[in-house]
Amino acid sequence: MSVAGQLYVITAPSGTGKTTIIRRLLGQLENVDFSVSHTTRSPRQREVPGQDYFFVGKAEFNTMVESGAFVEWARVHGNYYGTSKFMINRSLEQGRDLLLDIDIQGAINIKRHYPEAVYIMIAPPSFHELKARLTGRGSEAPESLRLRLANARQEIEFFNEFDYMIINQEVDRALMEILSIFTAERLRVSHCATKVEDLLLHWDEAI
Repeated sequence: MSVAGQLYVITAPSGTGKTTIIRRLLGQLENVDFSVSHTTRSPRQREVPGQDYFFVGKAEFNTMVESGAFVEWARVHGNYYGTSKFMINRSLEQGRDLLLDIDIQGAINIKRHYPEAVYIMIAPPSFHELKARLTGRGSEAPESLRLRLANARQEIEFFNEFDYMIINQEVDRALMEILSIFTAERLRVSHCATKVEDLLLHWDEAI
């Protein structure tokens, strides 16, 4: 009996350090795919097309919306983001875990379709720390900075929609906490059933 993979949804307000944590997380986990979303925004420094996002034009994005290619899509900070149904279902049906990096609005939309997924929110330790991190990027205009900070306050209010909350005071600790979540979830009986059945089968054969 094959066991379907588990979907993990990780989200955070902009500037919380989610991207850094996820990159390190993927380097330490086995049997997990990364769901690459589509977006109309331009790549940031060090972002790799097809690896971080599929960067597409608005016309192509609209065509995908009309064809029903996305399980969810949204306009965030003036740009469009979408999550492919095919990417999610392919990994899960193959029995591989899938990690989805998405904004909070998108995570709540995903939950309507995949309520059994594991939902993790990463939050900053304080308003002042988040402001410092966003300012440190050197790419935020004053109006954009104010918008992101205001949105972060509203997004964190949805914490009750999530299974786990990670406060990213320090990256190494936050990474350890998320790895602990993956370890615990993978030890659930529902995910170990095949191994246990195999154990019992060989046990009986040895008697």
